[in-house]
Amino acid sequence: MISEICLGTMTFGKQNTERDAHAQLSYAVDAGVNFIDTAEMYPVPTEAARQGKTDEYIGTWLRSRRREDVVLATKVSGRSDRITWLPRGDNETPRVKRKHIMESVEHSLSRLQVDHIDLLQIHWPDRYVSLFGASPYDVANVNDDDVPFEEQLRAFDDLIRQGKVRHLGVSNETSWGVCEFARIAATSGMPKLVSIQNSYSLLTRGAFETDLAEVCSPSNANVGLLAYSPLAGGALTGKYLGESPPEGARFTMFPGYMERFNKSATREATAEYARVAGEYGLSPAALALAFVRSRWFVTSTIIGATSMEQLGENIDAFNVEMTQECLDDIDAVYKKYKDPAIS
Repeated sequence: MISEICLGTMTFGKQNTERDAHAQLSYAVDAGVNFIDTAEMYPVPTEAARQGKTDEYIGTWLRSRRREDVVLATKVSGRSDRITWLPRGDNETPRVKRKHIMESVEHSLSRLQVDHIDLLQIHWPDRYVSLFGASPYDVANVNDDDVPFEEQLRAFDDLIRQGKVRHLGVSNETSWGVCEFARIAATSGMPKLVSIQNSYSLLTRGAFETDLAEVCSPSNANVGLLAYSPLAGGALTGKYLGESPPEGARFTMFPGYMERFNKSATREATAEYARVAGEYGLSPAALALAFVRSRWFVTSTIIGATSMEQLGENIDAFNVEMTQECLDDIDAVYKKYKDPAIS
């Protein structure tokens, strides 16, 4: 069983120190959060010199906690031309081949100082897909050396049998990918997916609400959504709506980072959602988080923060109950600005 809030940790080691990380982890867990999400490539934005720092900070914090009280999720990176420095054999390109998954898990267990991972996720598909605001899918870009779904599942099956991993999930995955994993698991007896970690927010709804929601529903694949970027990288807090970007904020510190959430159309949509929030006496962030929480297909919402004040406000937002009138007003804005971050 996991809490409806998951603490995202990708700022640990970049924007947050080890002391900051420990304070956030303790505050969240003491507030009832039992679910923590990390990844082998963190912190973000990624760089070779800091890779793995996030895990290390979580590992030192875990020394003072009972392992059984925490549900720990991490992710293994797939094919990438940007993070070729991830540890893979003899300087091999990161993939999700069986040997790479096994190696990634050993490194993660060591950094986290644990003997098992509760949820191991494939960070993104090891095949061509249209992600992160990229152009539409084009068959001309299909790779001819994709890692077979069966090979990936076999690696997870072995890890689960060894007791090093408890459950399997995916991230940034498509309906086709979920269906293939589900089909092969059903016919082979290998482990099934329990979760999908995809971007979902007021600015990125349609990609999940249509076919993925059907595929992942309890009557079909029965895969729970772990919604990441519910605040669209911080854009939905409204802090970027002024003429001057705030100092120390992510989009200010890392130009071009999550640029899809800082386009003119997304700013216009964010302003409209902020207006709706004000009409109901809510902060823009509280409206955005409460909306994600209200969706039937969301199992847990991944929140992150760079300050304790932000973290407290984000956790408090989960006490907000959405009225139908408020949801109707949100939908009115959505019809005008439909998925501006992915269009």
